[in-house]
Amino acid sequence: MVRFVESFFVKSAVEPEDYPASAYPEFAFAGRSNVGKSTLINLLTNNSKLAKTSGTPGKTRLLNFFLIRWKDDSDDSQGRLQLTDLPGYGYAEVSQAEQEKWRRMLDHYFDQREELKGMIVLVDIRREADPKDILMLELLRLRGIDHCVVATKADKIPKTKLPKTLKLLSHGLGLGNAPITAVSALKNSGLEPLYDWIGQRAKP
Repeated sequence: MVRFVESFFVKSAVEPEDYPASAYPEFAFAGRSNVGKSTLINLLTNNSKLAKTSGTPGKTRLLNFFLIRWKDDSDDSQGRLQLTDLPGYGYAEVSQAEQEKWRRMLDHYFDQREELKGMIVLVDIRREADPKDILMLELLRLRGIDHCVVATKADKIPKTKLPKTLKLLSHGLGLGNAPITAVSALKNSGLEPLYDWIGQRAKP
């Protein structure tokens, strides 16, 4: 299994001309504000100070780029990849102008970032399928962008109810047979499928 052995913050940006140059596979994290994107990045990298978390939903308006060195002990392979934390969407107090700015930013990112190998879409396991998450998944399908879905805050659901909760959420999101992974930052659980998913696409 791929593991992340080093991680660095590269820069924040809004416009494509400010994106960092990179020759490495890139994976972006998308989701509603306060769903836990920064927390998941910190969990994957085992670096609690890498991505800044905010208690104010909708506060982060920049794309944040991180460089990761990975290693796979099963075959001694290693390399580098980049993670991108996209601004959260769907927070009610963000103005229409800010939401439109976010949409333009996302379009520019998809159009310009040839290194993008996949998107990790985060949803809150405690909530029913959100229309904005459904729209994001439809956009990724239309653009032909490889993606996976992660349900965060799994520790908030009793273990006995987890399979049913995931099944209902998957159905609501229209995932079909595509998997959905439950992750808990509190219990540090559910990361293995995500490491595998990223590793399969990061290797040459």
